[in-house]
Amino acid sequence: MSLYAKLQDDLKTAMKAGNVIARQTLRLSIAAIKNRGIEKGEELTDQEVLSVLAKEVKKRQDSAEQYGAAGRDDLKATELAEIEVLADYLPKQLGEDQTHTIVRECIERLGLTSKKEMGQVMKAVLADHKGVIDGKLVQRIAGELLS
Repeated sequence: MSLYAKLQDDLKTAMKAGNVIARQTLRLSIAAIKNRGIEKGEELTDQEVLSVLAKEVKKRQDSAEQYGAAGRDDLKATELAEIEVLADYLPKQLGEDQTHTIVRECIERLGLTSKKEMGQVMKAVLADHKGVIDGKLVQRIAGELLS
């Protein structure tokens, strides 16, 4: 079963169960996937569906941060609940310790020394670990390791 079909099945299950957050989140995500498919002109692969879902999570993370800064904890909680729904479909993200090790090894392998070369680190690490590593975390760790 494709990831897109699983999303549709889970939407039906959420509707039957009366789970409003899951229903709303899955509907919006399925719509985003359909829109991306229309833009591309063909059906998306599971990897492309994962990419769309990752963008949906990122949107919700940004919204949650903004709601938190504005003191709207009710809206922030909703965004975080939606992130939890989508997280079930995404690959497990690497932790900070694992990411630190990967970034350090990449810097050593490439022989980089200055912060000016951070783009090379970002490109190499994110290419090798697409979808399972957080770009912001990589950027922060690379900035700490490069002098």
